[in-house]
Amino acid sequence: MAVNINTVYTTVLYILNKEQRGYITPSEFNSLAVLVQNEIFSSYFPDGNQLNRQNQNNTQNDTEFFNMFKDTSYKLYPFEKEALFTYNAANDGFIYTGVGTIYKLGEIVSTYNTTNPTYNSITQLASKSDYSQITRSKLTSPTVNYPICFTTNAVVAPLTTSQLLIKVSPTPNALNINCLFKPSLPQWGFTPGNLGQYLYNANSSVDFELDNSEQTSLITNILKYSGVIINDPTIIQAAEQEAQQASINEKS
Repeated sequence: MAVNINTVYTTVLYILNKEQRGYITPSEFNSLAVLVQNEIFSSYFPDGNQLNRQNQNNTQNDTEFFNMFKDTSYKLYPFEKEALFTYNAANDGFIYTGVGTIYKLGEIVSTYNTTNPTYNSITQLASKSDYSQITRSKLTSPTVNYPICFTTNAVVAPLTTSQLLIKVSPTPNALNINCLFKPSLPQWGFTPGNLGQYLYNANSSVDFELDNSEQTSLITNILKYSGVIINDPTIIQAAEQEAQQASINEKS
């Protein structure tokens, strides 16, 4: 379940204005919202590695609702999707043409349906140098049962910016990859009021895509950066202490 962006924005403004400390505009808030959401999303990976080590050492709580590694994995489920890549003949590789920005590649499956039977083969991701060595050798040459691939970037018309390009050997008929996508950019949308005030507009707003358990972290970290904007070190210090304590409680 997503975190309502208007709830976060009004809470941040309430705390800032409670003691007449200052004000941040919607554009400033939106910039901070993107920054903080990305920070929290990126933190799941080192946190997950740390918690997984506890699992391996049998020091992790493994009850149904109190396994922190599973809880962190659960927060990533909304961003995990299977993506179909499209073959691009000009670059002799596969590109993603769907909606969203890919963050990490997971299991890669190449489909070969020109033979009988059809093969859906897990594809090994290698570096470009290893790919070149393996494909050039008769002894290690990839097959439809054991394909290999590497990633690169290429400018794919009609776009003018580079895109992720995946080259597979042997070339399959279809390529599906289990991917983690970046969360959508949050946006507090508004319409101007008669007095020049900002009125919340749900239709032009985009909520945080993070789990609703992150609402407190979003508020405290946005407050931390808000203190920089309004030049109030007391807000920065209080927000940092709150965020650190919440992190300690979560990982202890």
